[in-house]
Order: sequence, then structure tokens, then C-alpha cells
Amino acid sequence: MMDAIVQEAMDDETQLAAQYIENDGPPAEQLMAMLFDLHRRKRDRFVGDREIHDLYRRIVVDRPDMVTTYAERITNLVARLIDKAVRRGEWHIDDIDVAAGVVRDAVTVYVHPAFVAQLVTANAPVEAMLHATVTTLARAFENGVRYGSMKEI
Repeated sequence: MMDAIVQEAMDDETQLAAQYIENDGPPAEQLMAMLFDLHRRKRDRFVGDREIHDLYRRIVVDRPDMVTTYAERITNLVARLIDKAVRRGEWHIDDIDVAAGVVRDAVTVYVHPAFVAQLVTANAPVEAMLHATVTTLARAFENGVRYGSMKEI
């Protein structure tokens, strides 16, 4: 029962994010809008329906397989958005999957239920923070990122 409720929420969020893949417009704006909407959806759950939010947080611990599948679905959507930008010549990236993982890792703080709760409690300027994060990533992608040339640290 609990799994089904959380799965429904995850499916809802995936559908929310997917709408930005087919939209036209600058990729940075599409990515920003997608992430703002995902953050708002989770923030609204935290503020408006603590029971669902707390259940979601519990599933993060108890059902890592569900979380992994959800993260993969969202990361695949980000990869599709990046691929579209690369094909249109707006972003220059040699490994779309790595870039999508970088985006996922950079924005997890804005969409992970535990972090969303902390951001809300701290009254953090999330929109400004998220805007700065996406702007930084977008500028790097516009200028070109070659993951294939990374040297081991």
C-alpha cells in the first residue's frame, strides 16, 4: 500500500518532468522549468501533505530499488533534453549520459525529499540557488564539455 502511494507520486513527477522534453525553447530554460516544477511539487507535498512527504522519505530508506528506478527515469529525461540541445547545436557535449548524470548530481539537493525539507525549514532562496546551478551547467554545456578527455585524478 505504501509503495503504491509513493510509486504514484513518482510516476506523477516523471510525467511532470516529461512535458519539458517536447517543448521548444532554450534548453537551459526547459531544464530550469522542469527542475523548478519538480522542486515545487516536492515542496508542496512537504508543506501541504506531510504524511505523504514522510512516507516518501521512508521509502527512500526502505526501498532503494524504487528510488534508483525513479532516479534513472528522471536522468533519462534529462539526457533526452540534453540530446535535443546537442542535436540543435545549442550545447556541445561529447557524452550525453555523463552530462545527464552531472545534472542529476548537481540538482539532487533541490528535489530529494530530505533536502527539500531542509531547504523549506531554512527558508532557503531555492529559486535563486537553482537558477545559479542551472546557469552554471548551461554555460559549460554551451561552451563545450568533453568528458572523454578527462584525466584521472
